[in-house]
Amino acid sequence: MAEPTPNNSRYVALRNAFFSGVILVAPLWFTIFVFGKIIDLIGGTFRPLFFVFVPNWLRDRPSLETVWDILATLIVVVLVTFLGYASRYVFGKYFFSIGHRFVQNIPGVSAVYNTVRQIVNTFSSQSRHLFNKVVLVEFPRKGCWTIGFLTSTARGEAQAKTQEEVWTVFVPTTPNPTSGFLLIVPKRDAVELEMTVGDGMKMVISGGAVVPPWPATEVAKLREAG
Repeated sequence: MAEPTPNNSRYVALRNAFFSGVILVAPLWFTIFVFGKIIDLIGGTFRPLFFVFVPNWLRDRPSLETVWDILATLIVVVLVTFLGYASRYVFGKYFFSIGHRFVQNIPGVSAVYNTVRQIVNTFSSQSRHLFNKVVLVEFPRKGCWTIGFLTSTARGEAQAKTQEEVWTVFVPTTPNPTSGFLLIVPKRDAVELEMTVGDGMKMVISGGAVVPPWPATEVAKLREAG
């Protein structure tokens, strides 16, 4: 096999350096090219609309054409963004309120609509504080444990009638957690878990396939204690 000559080595080094430079410069050149076309298109189209606010001695200078194109493009982008914001947060809320009132006046449909709306609000990110923590309760029979979410520990009629401290626990169905069972159980019958509400909900929705990790040392301690 022939040894590479010095001339061939220089040629290979120069070729590799050239292609490395192309790879480095090409994305930058393409980006500049695209932005230049956008500025020419938008700025060149809308520039005359803004010239009414520009003095004649500045308007007719060829050296400032690129500056006017960039300025016109920026103004158009700001206006489009403002219109999008207004349509989303102002007009959107207005039309939503009209539709909400219309549905509320339809007999039968309003009851279903209100039920679904309450469920969505319950499980929305703004109402996650409704679930305080994850607990284990024996349901639907003794010795059968299920995941539940503690919703309230407030004292009320249930505690007064049962003569003990009871907790309100929501037990969701799987894989659809929007339905479930409301349990009022004695505090001593609810086992508090360390997993977060989000992890508990993932476990319920996955049917138990997604189990939050727990330190193996704690498992070993429980086995030794048992």
